[in-house]
Amino acid sequence: MAKILIVEDDVAFCTMLKTFLLKKDFNVSAVFNATEAFAMLEKEDFDIIISDVRLPDKEGLEILREIAKKGAASEVIMMTSYAEITMAVNAMKEGAFDYIAKPFNPEVILKTIHNALHNEKKSKPARDKPSKPFKNGVSGDNSFIKGVSDASKKLNDYIDLVAPTNMSVLIMGESGTGKEQIAKSIHDQSKRKEAPFIAVDCGAIPKELASSEFFGHLKGSFTGAVANKTGHFEAANGGTLFLDEIGNLSYELQVQLLRALQERKVKPVGSNEEIQVDIRVIAATNEDLYELVKQGDFREDLYHRLNEFSIKVPALKNRNEDLMIFANYFLEMANVELEKEVTGFSQEAMESIHNYHWPGNLRELKNVIKRAVLLSQDDIVEAKVLPQEIVAAEVPDESFSLFKNKNEQELILDALEKTNGNKSKAAKLLSIDRKTLYNKLKQYNISL
Repeated sequence: MAKILIVEDDVAFCTMLKTFLLKKDFNVSAVFNATEAFAMLEKEDFDIIISDVRLPDKEGLEILREIAKKGAASEVIMMTSYAEITMAVNAMKEGAFDYIAKPFNPEVILKTIHNALHNEKKSKPARDKPSKPFKNGVSGDNSFIKGVSDASKKLNDYIDLVAPTNMSVLIMGESGTGKEQIAKSIHDQSKRKEAPFIAVDCGAIPKELASSEFFGHLKGSFTGAVANKTGHFEAANGGTLFLDEIGNLSYELQVQLLRALQERKVKPVGSNEEIQVDIRVIAATNEDLYELVKQGDFREDLYHRLNEFSIKVPALKNRNEDLMIFANYFLEMANVELEKEVTGFSQEAMESIHNYHWPGNLRELKNVIKRAVLLSQDDIVEAKVLPQEIVAAEVPDESFSLFKNKNEQELILDALEKTNGNKSKAAKLLSIDRKTLYNKLKQYNISL
């Protein structure tokens, strides 16, 4: 029976994880800080140690270093929030087996534990950082990022709910919010995941070539048709057809599209034979499609055919809790692409990112972070390498925020007083996580 030590200061979460692992027949011990962990490690050895990267008294990295100093064969799995992902990557460099980002499904940690128990490279030196960062919450190379804000949780719930079905889905949201990544995530969680995912930008197809693009054509069927062409419908057979910016389709093509969706048959241009297709359709738009229906610019029957289930994607300005999750993810992407090793953001840079309203949403954030990584000469992204409009952005009008007031100590004391010393509630009032609050309490030598 494998012996596991959990080091986690969130008592409720720690208890839940311990109970889960006990039910899976592991021998589990749990402590709530690094000091207690060191005492346990002096008394006995563990096969697996699962530790948070931040603890009230020390960082999880110190536990990792202590194990390395003792020469113990324990495998260490680090738990982290997305905001602290660079710490987890550093832990991997120092020899941690893996990291897992909170919140996570217990089955994910179970799989990681089994992988660690069967690890054949225990005697090898510390491994490099993982080639694909943010393994939890990312679907392949299309990089759908699961946020933790209330808006993101609702979005994630909708995706999980509709993905296993065959329902047509209409995704609505501002430009740059990641609608294609959401569509790909739905496909990846569906029974069609092994079949093709074909993405089509409806606004980029010339009107005169639209029928050929969607349904294909035979050689010689029109001037320029020098070879047979497979249309998008046939290419997506068995899988998912994603129609981006569906509102840009001409009325004539809407009629053809409706027929193809109703009958699940297509006829290539120049052919007399119909081809049977089995596809799921996911459409996306940054327009009010129902308003286009009322104006007569979009067919109502096609609208209802596409809108068996609708998902509204929140704008980035409404997902403040997710900002650093996305920023850190794009930072790691840029590091890989640009072959750099920027590890994080300065406090001033984070403040600027939080203050800006991000009209271009995730697409704009990705581009800004990539540019900043390219320009960075230091280990961290400084505010000076961010675009001027971001640095100059006004602070949002929030009643409590450490980013808007230089007198952090007074704000923290005020929040603790208002919550009767409840750190979790105080952190929520201050719009920061518990770990950040612990760091601030140590920084200002505040004891309760």
